[in-house]
Amino acid sequence: MRESAELIVYVREDCHLCSEMIFDLNKLQAKLSFYLELIHVDSNPNLVEKYGEFVPVLMGKNEEICHFHLDPKALDAYLVKIR
Repeated sequence: MRESAELIVYVREDCHLCSEMIFDLNKLQAKLSFYLELIHVDSNPNLVEKYGEFVPVLMGKNEEICHFHLDPKALDAYLVKIR
């Protein structure tokens, strides 16, 4: 059995793009086997400064996979690269 990848999504409250990306990732999670952590940037001034309105951002290990909308091809490429 392959190891689960760890992915992070930087999100903000009341962000419809964030909700859409999380929904899409949840649909893929069982099939692609990854752990998903949500980080709310509003709770950290440094993250607000870094990401501001540039959310959601899907990250792998110190690497941006995509932002604003889920890019399934970019996610697949990232998962292939790390496994």
